[in-house]
Amino acid sequence: MKFIKNIKKSVNSNTELVNKGKWVDLKFVLGVNEKDFIFTINSGKIVSIEKRKVDTDTGLFKISASLNSWQKHWLHMPPRDFHDLFAMLSKKIVKIEGNILPLMQNLQYFKDIIASIRNDKVND
Repeated sequence: MKFIKNIKKSVNSNTELVNKGKWVDLKFVLGVNEKDFIFTINSGKIVSIEKRKVDTDTGLFKISASLNSWQKHWLHMPPRDFHDLFAMLSKKIVKIEGNILPLMQNLQYFKDIIASIRNDKVND
């Protein structure tokens, strides 16, 4: 899933977004279908994105959805209910679990990093 790796490049090259997350130092998991990816963030920059190999590798929280749902979310103009993480949550398209306090404290940052590849030609 090459597009997952594109998130790192997209986020780290966006100075405004990195600055928005300058107080964020944590690991979280992004799930795509049955595959989980561990994002390590330090001072707003994504240090690494690794495919989770064992269940004990984890982060503070996990955000997961189907590949089809993420592809709709990453469209340049996402359809209704796929445009925003919490719109997806309210329709049970996405699932959020774990310690959501850091997610809520930095909500716009996390929404923006997940949507950061929206302008890439991911789905075209």
